[in-house]
Amino acid sequence: MLKLWRTISNRWLYLAGFLYVCGLMGFGLFLQYVKHQDPCPLCMVQRVIFIAILLVFLIAAAHGPRRVGAGIYAALITLFSLTGVAVAARHIWIQNLPADQVPACGPGLDYMLETMPMASVLKELLHGSGECAAHGWTLFTLGIPEWSLLCYLALGVWAVLIAIKTRS
Repeated sequence: MLKLWRTISNRWLYLAGFLYVCGLMGFGLFLQYVKHQDPCPLCMVQRVIFIAILLVFLIAAAHGPRRVGAGIYAALITLFSLTGVAVAARHIWIQNLPADQVPACGPGLDYMLETMPMASVLKELLHGSGECAAHGWTLFTLGIPEWSLLCYLALGVWAVLIAIKTRS
C-alpha cells in the first residue's frame, strides 16, 4: 500500500481531494433541493469553507507543486479545515444546548445582506441561530455538522499527507 502511495502523482492526489469535496457539495445540494432541508446559517458558512478547500485542491492539482508549494497548499487547506472544524463544533454545541438556551431565530440571509454591513452579517452567521439547533438528516446517529467535522479533519490530514509525501 505504501508503494502505491509513493507511485501516485501528487496531481492525482489533489484531484482526489477536489473530487471528494465536489461529492460533499453535491450531497449538500441534494439534501437542500431534493430532501428540502434548507441550510441554516452555520451550514452556509461551512459550505463556503468547503468551497474554499475545493478551490485550493483544484489550484494545487493544476499547479502540481513541488516541496515548498505542497507545504503552502497543505497549510492553506489545513487552515481552512481547522476553521471548518471550529464552525462545525459550534454547530454541534448549539444542537446540544437545552431548548431554553437555544439562540433565537434571526433574520434571513437575504435580508441581512441587504440591510447590514458585511462584518455584522458574518458575526450573525457565525453566532448561529435557532435554525441551527434543528436536527436534520442523520447517518449512523451522526448529523450533518458531525459529518462535516469529520470531513474537515479528513481533508486536512489528506493535504498534510500529500505534503509529507512530497518531502520524502
